[in-house]
Amino acid sequence: MITSRDAELRALEDDLALVACEEPFAEPVRRLAAYRGVAERGALTLATEVCDWRRFAHAPAFMGFTGLVPSEYSSGAHSRRGKITRTGPVHLRTQLVESAWAYQHRPIVSQRLRARHDRVGEATVARSWKAQLRLCRRFKRLAARKSNIGLVAAAVARELAGFLWAEMTADPVAI
Repeated sequence: MITSRDAELRALEDDLALVACEEPFAEPVRRLAAYRGVAERGALTLATEVCDWRRFAHAPAFMGFTGLVPSEYSSGAHSRRGKITRTGPVHLRTQLVESAWAYQHRPIVSQRLRARHDRVGEATVARSWKAQLRLCRRFKRLAARKSNIGLVAAAVARELAGFLWAEMTADPVAI
């Protein structure tokens, strides 16, 4: 029973790998996978859940779509922020939070990430390195202040969403 399920799972993963290499997903998957914590299947999840990144006028609008923004309770001049709204696609939010956990470690370009960098332009590599430096620093700083590490991962995921939106709305530069 377990071996047959494992075989089915491997077959599905192989099918997804093929889909990630075909248009219209090939180029977005390559660009998204250039970011630390976002592997090929994760990039495919992001690309399929969002589809048209340009429908969001700015990064905060995309962050709101993901449900990673804090809720707000306002009354007159008083304003309080609460838990994240958790609106939008669950798969998208889950993928972003899972990807954010990779930034708890120091900035580094692993062999796998370097191989993914070889398939994109220099501008994408530069943006992903800039994101990695900022998000690793942010994770470390927030983790020192907060006792709830899951909250830290959600905050870093929100910023990662902004970086990914910027990547996907930037003009792709040829390799």
